[in-house]
Amino acid sequence: MRKPASMRGLEDLGRVRLSKNFFLRDFLHSEIGSLYGISNIPENPDLAIAAGKRLCEELLEPLEATFGRLHLRSGYRAPALNKFGNENNLNCARNEATAANHIWDLRDVEGYMGATACVVVPWVWDRYQEPGDWRRLAWWIRDHLPYASLQFFPKLWAVNITWHEHPTKEITSYAEPRGILTRPGMANWKEDHSALYDGFPPLKS
Repeated sequence: MRKPASMRGLEDLGRVRLSKNFFLRDFLHSEIGSLYGISNIPENPDLAIAAGKRLCEELLEPLEATFGRLHLRSGYRAPALNKFGNENNLNCARNEATAANHIWDLRDVEGYMGATACVVVPWVWDRYQEPGDWRRLAWWIRDHLPYASLQFFPKLWAVNITWHEHPTKEITSYAEPRGILTRPGMANWKEDHSALYDGFPPLKS
């Protein structure tokens, strides 16, 4: 599939169904794009669709089935849009670091495919807002879903959840306590975490 060059073409691209409940159009909104007039359209739609399907089918669908409707904060970023965001301090990393992450249609330096979406899980935020409560969701995802990496933020416990062909399984946070929560090799990696998310619903698929 080529990058759309017409309104009809963009409509057709947006209607591509990535999973039961998610379409590509759900992930194309960008505040940067809206404010600065930069299009957020995949350069390589086939790669974006392939990566997006894995993200939605393996991570977002189970999350939504278990906790109810997700709030999508951000998803796909076109290379030009992400570059602008990085150069203007708009919370975007360099394209090289964001490839196979928010830039779904660009493989990383090692040739791997990946996709990231920043989501809020209202079920969790509505119940757990004490400092550090983001860790409850982090450990639940760690124990139930095949994520590649997680990165949490203070507002609404938003999380960058990533599917990637070469997962690191690292969980980090900008919310307190900041830094690395866990990754393979750390002492807490193999512990029983179930008590840390007591009261959470069981995984639904």
